[in-house]
Amino acid sequence: MSKQDIKKVVLAYSGGLDTSVILRWLQDHYRAEVVTFTADIGQGEDIEPARAKAEMMGIKQIYIEDLREEFARDYVFPMFRANPLYEGAYLLGTSIARPLIAKRQIEIARDVGAEAVSHGATGKGNDQVRFELAYYAKQPDIKVIAPWREWDLSSRTKLIAYAEANQIPIPKDKRGEAPFSVDANLLHISAEGKVLEDPWVAPEEYVFSRSVSPEDAPDKPTEIEITFKSGDPAAIDGKALSPANLLAALNKLGGDNGIGRLDLVENRFVGMKSRGVYETPGGTILLTARRAMESITLDRGAMHTKDELMPRYAELVYNGFWFSPEREMLQAAIDSCRDAVNGIVRLKLYKGNVIVTGRKSPNSLYNADLVTFEDGAVDYDHSDAHGFIRLNALRLRVKKMVQDG
Repeated sequence: MSKQDIKKVVLAYSGGLDTSVILRWLQDHYRAEVVTFTADIGQGEDIEPARAKAEMMGIKQIYIEDLREEFARDYVFPMFRANPLYEGAYLLGTSIARPLIAKRQIEIARDVGAEAVSHGATGKGNDQVRFELAYYAKQPDIKVIAPWREWDLSSRTKLIAYAEANQIPIPKDKRGEAPFSVDANLLHISAEGKVLEDPWVAPEEYVFSRSVSPEDAPDKPTEIEITFKSGDPAAIDGKALSPANLLAALNKLGGDNGIGRLDLVENRFVGMKSRGVYETPGGTILLTARRAMESITLDRGAMHTKDELMPRYAELVYNGFWFSPEREMLQAAIDSCRDAVNGIVRLKLYKGNVIVTGRKSPNSLYNADLVTFEDGAVDYDHSDAHGFIRLNALRLRVKKMVQDG
């Protein structure tokens, strides 16, 4: 598809400096009508100014949508059933938001008859991959415009100069060198770049916005109970909440207690290492609670198989393959045991720690009569262990006999 064939473009638009410059650049460079799409996925800021700014720049079709419930219900909660951690630590807060935004962007493109979609991700990061893999999965013939891979505006100074030359309002905190970049949604907030680029230098307290430092958290622990139904959290302290409201409530509880901070050097899909500072208070609580619930409701084989699948699942989400057949296949395997994950987990939140203090379930496989050191009612013959151990030791004995000649 040539540049002349593109008459309309749907832009993922935040209203910030980068996407505002992209909006004007698309109008000038492609001579195309731009449709803006702004998604509220719980970033915690007023997104209505994006509408006013788009209108000021001559945009006729403006989409602003509240996707918080869909984000939590159809993306965050299914992902958490896998207990996902990328490289053993990262709860995938940015990764899981991109497929939802991209999916809706493609839907809007179809509705308005746009030939192309565009995003503001840079040519060095993971997000360009995540957005575009999702675009192509949903519409294989879509034209993708990635300005950071096309234009010569290679620095923030050039972006600001372009904005000023085109009468694009610039937020005051965007003038000069920003201290770091931020991405936020209902699951997490991340910071990277600039003052955070040296992995030896500890992040200053001003980097964090969703949590108090563990040292400043209350001296008295907060005790809560989370109810699970069919593998997903459904209530806090007996109060039923929608997925988005439940996650927001956990964020508040966790943030107030200094929970969910992570300083990580990770391997980007594009090949480089990067340092990110993350806050995922609600997700950190949820992960601990889910594992506690599964500990009494899932069979050992099912639990261990899930743990084996988890790194692969997390890598697929991190790399942008949410809509891939392999992620869907793994999801089906993970979801096959979700119906057993019902019950209540009691937790103590204290100075950055999430401590499990109790768990109960109508589907519990825990049997006190089996594990007791006293006489139990369940028939268990201790002498059965002799043959069990001998059979498992056979290959070890044979190996040692061979070594000894």
